[in-house]
Amino acid sequence: MQRNNGSGSSADLGKLILRAVLALLILFHGVSKIFNGVGPIVGMVQSAGLPPQVGYLVYIGEVVAPLLILFGAWTRLAALVVLINMLVAIGLAHVPQLFTLSKTGGWALELQGMYIAAALSVALLGAGRYSAGGASGRWN
Repeated sequence: MQRNNGSGSSADLGKLILRAVLALLILFHGVSKIFNGVGPIVGMVQSAGLPPQVGYLVYIGEVVAPLLILFGAWTRLAALVVLINMLVAIGLAHVPQLFTLSKTGGWALELQGMYIAAALSVALLGAGRYSAGGASGRWN
């Protein structure tokens, strides 16, 4: 019986699916900010005592990084950017929900938790063979 060591075609296909889902779902948030602006984010950042310009980094975390993840270029670094973006979002907007349940019984931050887990997984696994950088790319 042959064992799958995680380097076969199915593993690479799994990495592609994980990358694509994470990237596309985060990208929807970024596109929304492109069309509607980052005013609320800038306000939250400023309320936290940070320079308002920091709010514009959301474009990196929700547009640039997801596109890099989707295409498989600098994937590990881009996934870390998404991870940091999500941690900052939780810190700025979701701390009161951290230990609460939703109306349906799930964790109130399960979506954010899933984004964090997916970003961490992509950062650890890399892009795989089906990527612009290739399986052996330096940051993939």
